[in-house]
Formats: sequence, structure tokens, C-alpha cells
Amino acid sequence: MKKVLSVLLVVMLAASLFACGPVEKEDITANPITKDDIKVGVIHIGDPADGAGYSYAHDQGIVGMQKNLSLKDSQIVRKNNVNDSDAAATKTAIEECIEDGCNIIFGTSWGYMETMQELAKEYPNVIFSHGTGYMSDGNNFNNYFGRIYQARYLAGIAAGLKTKSNKIGYVAAWGSDNAEVTGGLDAFAKGIAAVNPDAEVYVKTTDSWFDLAKEGDVAQALIDLGCDVIGQHCDTTAPQLKANAANVWGCGYNTDMTTAAPNAHLTAPIWNWDVYYTSAVQAAIDGKWVEFGNYFGGLKEGFVDISPLTANCAEGTADIIAAVRALIVSGEFEVFDGKQIQVAEDGTVSVVDEALKDNKGNEIVAAGGDCLSDSTITGAINWYYENVVEK
Repeated sequence: MKKVLSVLLVVMLAASLFACGPVEKEDITANPITKDDIKVGVIHIGDPADGAGYSYAHDQGIVGMQKNLSLKDSQIVRKNNVNDSDAAATKTAIEECIEDGCNIIFGTSWGYMETMQELAKEYPNVIFSHGTGYMSDGNNFNNYFGRIYQARYLAGIAAGLKTKSNKIGYVAAWGSDNAEVTGGLDAFAKGIAAVNPDAEVYVKTTDSWFDLAKEGDVAQALIDLGCDVIGQHCDTTAPQLKANAANVWGCGYNTDMTTAAPNAHLTAPIWNWDVYYTSAVQAAIDGKWVEFGNYFGGLKEGFVDISPLTANCAEGTADIIAAVRALIVSGEFEVFDGKQIQVAEDGTVSVVDEALKDNKGNEIVAAGGDCLSDSTITGAINWYYENVVEK
């Protein structure tokens, strides 16, 4: 009788499963996750322990988010020094986060993008959030970045007012085929032109997001060309260290690099990543991930900024930057529109119509024309501003 009952129970269970079909997994993008159950993975290209630069800035955002939401240390999983040009290493790091129970994973570097897109399909119950780049799927894979070009424009003002040689160097991770790097350089160059129309911006590339040695070598090569201010779109303090050693000036990136280069540093475009990370994790907790969508904040949202101006800056820099910042925040001036900032001899700042042109004389936006779209700025700026010289 026991055997018969056992057989009957197995048959009934099988029939029940067949009738109901496969059990659906919970839709993580539309249902709340309790705060105790949220677990956050973050993939870094470098090591936050460096204390400055790109990965450090992102990790400070994660630390801020954890504090804002009162999460435990056990709810944060970090994978450091993950080469973003190595898809296999990226996949392994992400899958280790998933195995460790992470239900939301942040990939902080451009090269993680395609791997995250693929894994988002494979793991529909995990949220994948990719920093920089441009890909997303409207479901469990989104993109986050910001109007860092606004901060770069402000840094360009500091550089343009400081140079004596009218040669400003720029250490770029990639060439004009990368819109993120190129758009940032163009904004920096346009800020320079606003206060110093005679200055040129010399750009050299490292062909890597993160390479301490190359970044230093390229900075030194620019200094050797006569550049007396060194800007950068790369991950480490190396360009600023070279500027400091050569008794020239510099504008860092990602974090305030004054401590690393106290005699050189003017200011740096910086990120307040906690603004995004807090909002994103809260959206996952609230079950509002899909409506949260992609993110693209700027000065107005406090997502990007510049670090405090140092005493190395030229006299009057602070007042001019404050006036321009107000115009950007109010929307009266946008970096990639057909307008330009004009500074009178008495320091008065105004906005004038001026065509946006590349360094080959092509008109990108007519004088007085509207700003380029966000999608164009993030994915299609593959030209250099008119005062940029490739070296």
C-alpha cells in the first residue's frame, strides 16, 4: 500500500507540474527587494586602494551609497583589477558576484559593456548597470553616465587662464573614434578658447583607460613639446605627477589630485558617483528599476563638478567659473550648442552666438543653434574642436 501511495503521489506531482508549466522566476525589475536581501556587486578596472583616480572615485560612490542606505559590509562585493579588454575575465568576475548572491551589479568601465549585455540575457533576475558606454535593454540592463563635459569646460577655463606658452597638453585614453574621450576633450578645449582664443590644445593618446606608465610617458612628451598645462582623460595621477615634477600646471580627472601634485594642480573634473549609486540601489529596493531607466546627470543634479580651485589658479579664475557654472545650471548656456562664453576685460561674463566648429573648419552647430542631443554627445562626437592639434 505504501508503494502504491508513493507512486500515486509522484504521478500527481508530475501532472501538477505539467499542468502549471515551468515555475516563473520573480521579476527583479518590477518587484521590491527588501533592504536586507539586496546585495551589490561592483567591477573595478583598477584598485580603489590607490587612493585617487577612476576606480577610487567609483568606490567612494559605493561607500557613500552604502552609508546612505545603511547597508552592511557583507552586502557589498568588490572585484578589483578586472581588465576591461578581457571578456573572459570580466565574465568570471561578474559570475562570481552572482554566485555570491548579488542581485545588482555595477560595471564601471567602458569595456565591460558587451559582456554585461550578454549576461543580462542569461541572468534575467539580476540587474546589470553599466557605467559609461551607451548600451541598455530597457529591462535589467541600463546605462549610467553624466555630463562630465560640463565640468571639463569649467576646468578648461582654469587652464586657459593659467597657460603662458598657449600650449596645453591633453593625455587622452583613446583617439577620436571614442566619443566619450573626444567629447570631454572638446569641452575642455572650448572652455580654454572662451578665455584664451590664442591657446592650442595638443592631444596624445595612451590607447588604454588605465596604464600608469603610458600616462606618465605621454604627459612628459607633451611637456617636452612646450605644454605648460596638462589635462587628462585617463585613470591615474601620473600626468599630474609629471606636471608637478616639471614645474608646469595641470588639471586632473575623477578625483581632486591636489595632494598628489600640490605645486601643479589647478582643479579636476570630478564625479559624485554616490548620487547615482544611491538612487539606483534604492530603485531596486523599491521595485522601480524599469521606470528608473538610464541615467545622465550633470552639474544641476550635483553628479559632476570640479574639485576646489587651488592657489595655483590665475587671479579671477574663481569668479569667472562661478558665473559660467550658473549659466550652465540655468540652461542659458550649453557646452555643445551654437553659443560661447565671452569674458570682458572687467571680468563680466556673457553668452554670445558662435558656431561650433571642428579643427578642419566644418560647422557642427550653426551660430545660435540648439545643443547636440545626449545620444550624439555620448556616442557620436568623433571630431576635435577647432583649437585641438593631434600630436
